[in-house]
Amino acid sequence: MLPWEPAAYWLVRMLFHRALAVIYLLAFVVAATQFRPLAGEDGLLPIQQYVDRYEFRDRPSLFYVYPNDRVIGITAWAGVGLSALALVGVPSWLPRPYAVPVSILLWLLLWALYLSFVNAGRTFYGYGWESMLLETGFLAAFLGAGTAGPPVAVVWLLKWVLFRNMFGAGLIKLRGDDCWRDLTALDYHYETQPIPNPVSWYAHHLPDRFHRLEVLGNHVVEVAVPFLYFAPQPWASVAGVATIGFQCWLMLTGNFSWLNALTIVQAIAAFRDDVFTATLPVTAPSATAPPLYLQALSVGLAAVVLWRSIGPVRNILSERQVMNTAFDSLRLVNAYGAFGSITRTRYEIVVQGTTDEVVTADTEWETYEFKGKPTDPAQRPRQLAPYHYRLDWQLWFAAMTSSPRRSPWFLALLDRLLAGDEATEKLLASVPFSETTPTHVRAVRYRYRFTTPEERRETGQWWERERVGTYVSPISDGDLRLADV
Repeated sequence: MLPWEPAAYWLVRMLFHRALAVIYLLAFVVAATQFRPLAGEDGLLPIQQYVDRYEFRDRPSLFYVYPNDRVIGITAWAGVGLSALALVGVPSWLPRPYAVPVSILLWLLLWALYLSFVNAGRTFYGYGWESMLLETGFLAAFLGAGTAGPPVAVVWLLKWVLFRNMFGAGLIKLRGDDCWRDLTALDYHYETQPIPNPVSWYAHHLPDRFHRLEVLGNHVVEVAVPFLYFAPQPWASVAGVATIGFQCWLMLTGNFSWLNALTIVQAIAAFRDDVFTATLPVTAPSATAPPLYLQALSVGLAAVVLWRSIGPVRNILSERQVMNTAFDSLRLVNAYGAFGSITRTRYEIVVQGTTDEVVTADTEWETYEFKGKPTDPAQRPRQLAPYHYRLDWQLWFAAMTSSPRRSPWFLALLDRLLAGDEATEKLLASVPFSETTPTHVRAVRYRYRFTTPEERRETGQWWERERVGTYVSPISDGDLRLADV
């Protein structure tokens, strides 16, 4: 089987499409449950602000035309439904003349609907994996379906996305923080990453020598291995296995939404059907050539991607490389890269409320608990990924500064908590006021660190924390209304 034959990638396409559909399904469920309280009509960043501040051509979205919660909800659940159709492979059930055009339509609809959320979600959708899902999802539309094999050009375009994803991440680390070059980055990372998981504590306490080997391995997998994606088999598959193993380790030791899962999906393109049939108990059907119109579309798509790749390639080669950047409003070809800098100290914002009419030194404050980020030192870190709690992630960024000046949505969060807003409270793990609403809320900034093994044996706690300041002083509903005047 020759590597340029479409029949060489029928199983690859099937596995890729099914796995990508799972990612889309998760993404749309997150949108259905979180977008409205975060960026809907009465969200922390109201949707009308997006309409007022941007032109449609700069951030195209269905919600620019229909900025209301009803349309947002319908769109999100429509995305869930379409993702489910893609997951079970509905286009391949259709007669041969219809399978490919229906598949193209289905995947383009998923891309367009999710683009609406990303472009309108602003701060709460400002993550590299959003553009990565859109770019990958757009290419998925041109892989075909049914008995026809996929255009080989599109498979190679998927390798190109994977290459920019991994190589961009590797270069930004080498160019960024000194700790990546002196191999000490993982002395801090497991403790200070956005949302640790249950294994993060144990990974943090691995021997220093092991951490040095981890960083060295990171550089090999992200800087050297990506070139093998374009090598002949079996080397491309070896690179795919190395990438998948690396991403599995990241999933085991941290919560990074669907970044790692999506990279694993992209890595499927590094394989070929004969690799699967030689190593797994599966067989590949006798696929036919893709329709001529799909082959023509794939050539045009390749030309567009190569043209749009000029900006990302310049970025990769630049000493001033930036991470997670879109170069066009449709997010067709993007620049990737994460954790070029490592935070040495972990800060957390603890939000509290009281029902006291007057705040005094004796006021007792009750704490709001969030679903992912650390608050209670005795709470074991949770496993969340590939699900994405967007508010928790933004609280990690907000805690890096000593005031909410760079996080304008934070005061809106306090306002919703003072009002006992049910939609906002559903974003939290627990609310200390079930029968009433607080009269005052405040936000306190703490420095957190993992307990040592000895401390954990003695106290049972996962974290030690120290108060380092006040993020927002006690504030009432009247104070917030006065601030808006």
